[in-house]
Amino acid sequence: MNKVSKNARLIFLFDFLLKMLRLNTIFKLIKSLTSKTSYKNAFCYLSKMRFSLLYIALFFLCGSLFGQSPQLADNYMDQGEYEKAKSIYQKLLKKAPNNLRYIQRLTKVYQELEQYQMAEKLLLKNEDEINFYPNLLVEIGYNYQLMQQPEKAANFYTLAIDKVKTKPNYAYVVGNAFQDYNLLNEAVEVYEIGLENGPNTNFTVQLARIYGEQGKLAKMFETYIDLIEEKPEYFYSVNRNFSQYITEEADNEANVALRKLLLKKNQQQPKVLYNELLAWLFTQQNDFKKAFIQQKAIFMRSERKELHPFFDLAEITTKNKQTQLSKDILLYIIENTANERQQLNAHLNLLQLDIAKAKPKDFPEITKDFQDLLEKYGRSTKTLVLQLSYAEFLAFTKKEPKKAKNVLQDLLAQKLNRFEEGRIKLLLADILVFQEQFNQALIYYSQIQKKIKNTNLAQEARFRVARTSYYKGDFDWAQTQLKVLKSSSSQLIANDALELHLLIADNSLEDSTQTALKLFAKADLYAFQQENKKAKTFLDSILSQHKGEKIEDEALYRKAKILEKENRYQEAAENYEKIIRYYGDDILADDAHFYVAELYQYQLNKPEEAKKHYQTIIFDFADSIHFVEARKEFRKLRGDAIQ
Repeated sequence: MNKVSKNARLIFLFDFLLKMLRLNTIFKLIKSLTSKTSYKNAFCYLSKMRFSLLYIALFFLCGSLFGQSPQLADNYMDQGEYEKAKSIYQKLLKKAPNNLRYIQRLTKVYQELEQYQMAEKLLLKNEDEINFYPNLLVEIGYNYQLMQQPEKAANFYTLAIDKVKTKPNYAYVVGNAFQDYNLLNEAVEVYEIGLENGPNTNFTVQLARIYGEQGKLAKMFETYIDLIEEKPEYFYSVNRNFSQYITEEADNEANVALRKLLLKKNQQQPKVLYNELLAWLFTQQNDFKKAFIQQKAIFMRSERKELHPFFDLAEITTKNKQTQLSKDILLYIIENTANERQQLNAHLNLLQLDIAKAKPKDFPEITKDFQDLLEKYGRSTKTLVLQLSYAEFLAFTKKEPKKAKNVLQDLLAQKLNRFEEGRIKLLLADILVFQEQFNQALIYYSQIQKKIKNTNLAQEARFRVARTSYYKGDFDWAQTQLKVLKSSSSQLIANDALELHLLIADNSLEDSTQTALKLFAKADLYAFQQENKKAKTFLDSILSQHKGEKIEDEALYRKAKILEKENRYQEAAENYEKIIRYYGDDILADDAHFYVAELYQYQLNKPEEAKKHYQTIIFDFADSIHFVEARKEFRKLRGDAIQ
């Protein structure tokens, strides 16, 4: 190859890369070089300019691109440039006339161009290949279907099915070919032939999916259940498939079909599997009492007495505010386990439920419960979580921080690993913040960061350094910490950090003295100390003295949340409504719509008002984190069967 043709080829390569990668400046430089010098000189010049690595990469990329004509044809096809794709596939087939993929791709190109006779000629020409690839019979049949020749199409479909009857090993490829063209009845016939000749998980899964697509829900569920009975390891993957059909609505068609099938099977031949699936179904429907009954049946029938499903169910019922049922489940755990750790966890969860609804008159009884448990299980590191919970109760609920610190100091005197020490010091520092002993708290937070670097606990300590600095009014140092935490590996910490960072940044721009922000930080501190009355006083000061400023919607939002905790739902709703009225396009608008809708729906018995706010989120805040839940609640209020 002479020098001119070499340069011409190089320029062509770089032109092609220019279109693909859009690196205009670099490629213009390289083209200029190759038009003036030899290929070798161009390379030398590039080396001097420290472009040698780039040049080598481009050289190999060029070679790779020229060796990837099938990929180029695929790209043309994906972009709808069928003539270009056709030209390449035709050339490829000349080189490899028996390549099944090229045959199929060129067939699709012809069909997209409505050149059905060309596709017919191509497919029929490969009769020898049909012996090896019977799915081509489906391709031929579908081509005749496109040509409006249904009889010929049916003949070839029958030939494909007959091939499977002769050689059942063909079932998967032929069945897939039928599925690709949505010929579901034929696909079912093929997979059923395959199953007649021996169990095959692939056939079972494909059959179940097709039954679902056909709306044959009972048959789909039965097929999946047969699969689990044969191979229990498929339980969780099958559950994921069930989730596409099962909803919260007990009278949804799929829910009814699955429930009837499982109850019937359980009556005919009781199995733990059926109880497990019923427990799962009832949990999806939020029918937790029935789920609890099924879990008890599983526990009684199983050789292995597993209690973790009861803990999971108790957690779900707690989140759904079914407190009494949560207590019943936890008491069942206590009564049916000899494992001290499980007993202790259940007792602790019961105490947390009591604390959440406790009034001052309940404090002595809760204190006694803690002390009885500590007497029974001891005050060693084995009961660390119980002792931390007790200290937290003393400090933040009973407002006895001195007693709480004594509990924690006694714990620190024991032999601990660094993570146990870190958890204790984190709570101890929180109590110091509660007492407004900020500097001492910061020392403990810093010790945690140094001792267990690069852990979630260390990042939590850093966030609390930022929050404490914010409470103190040291906003610059708070921002320094928060900038680091915005990329935290813990999504929860990262979100909290971002929220606080934006609060400080947004409310420092128009008020250089940060007067309103200092009031707001003080209100947040009082809320942390559970001094709600004082917190509301500071928020009211902001709302009266800084009306119309950027911080007003934040103050309304914080006040609404405090009022909710005090069960003053109507006043909370009024504050959310003010955010919507005056700050309807700002960052808190979707939160206000969602939380006021919840109040109207669950506390104030105003379903029409709730529906209106959910609908606003659906139409005006499609990117909101509340979108999915708002849509579900809206449809529930409207009376839809949620699919």
